[in-house]
Amino acid sequence: MNIIAFAGSNSSTSINKQLVTHAAQQFQEDQVTILDLNDFELPIYSIDLEQASGIPENAQRFSDLIKASDLLLISLAEHNGAYSAVFKNLFDWLSRVDGTSGFHGKSIFVMATSPGARGGASVLEMAVSRFPRNDGEIVGTFSLPSFSQNFDSEKGITNTDLNNELIDKLKSIKIN
Repeated sequence: MNIIAFAGSNSSTSINKQLVTHAAQQFQEDQVTILDLNDFELPIYSIDLEQASGIPENAQRFSDLIKASDLLLISLAEHNGAYSAVFKNLFDWLSRVDGTSGFHGKSIFVMATSPGARGGASVLEMAVSRFPRNDGEIVGTFSLPSFSQNFDSEKGITNTDLNNELIDKLKSIKIN
């Protein structure tokens, strides 16, 4: 299975990148590519820019990586209850590539974490509602609350129940 994993964040210390990397490590026998949104810099989306210049190369490259994958692992940062600006901008561009809706019918396991007890619940709920309307199939979700209390950069998720929940959900993924 070809898996693309990324955090919906451009922070160099992204807790969501740490979470998605931990999740990706559970797929030891698969081809996993962890992407960094900083490697796909894009101008702020506008219809005027698209009409004047077309789709930026980085948006096309990202879309091509999605097309070639079997599964997307996405951990979304929550900024003011919504997607981070960098993810929303990428999402806007992806929805314009090749006349698609963005996710090319791919299976998506979507996650979120935050410093607080809600674990990015608002952005996770938003993605579960929105991604299927953008040609993505949600095959599972996971929320990690209180990141600093439940995650260690060396060990991964330190709360046994939460770690087992994530592993069980990842093992149960069925790809079309």
